[in-house]
Amino acid sequence: MCRNITMLRGLEPAATPEEVTAAARQYVRKVSGVATVNDSTRDAFEAAIAEVAAATARLLETLPPRKQPPPTLPPLRPPPRRRPPRRQQRPPRAERGRLPHA
Repeated sequence: MCRNITMLRGLEPAATPEEVTAAARQYVRKVSGVATVNDSTRDAFEAAIAEVAAATARLLETLPPRKQPPPTLPPLRPPPRRRPPRRQQRPPRAERGRLPHA
């Protein structure tokens, strides 16, 4: 399998139509060798993407659920952000245990 094509099965929430189409576009680009679409290849390219996306959607609907989520997230799905730990409030400067002047 091509490294750049993301696994869509087992995502929570399930893969969106946009994610399925993006994966189909990656697949069609890879197997066709077409890096940039021009007027002479556009119709065939878009038709192939639609067919691959439809077949992918049908496949994902019929497969049983995965026991574990896929190892990577699709590029259209940003990773969840971790909240940084809350910093403890420091006491006001006057209460920080300053030594009295002698």
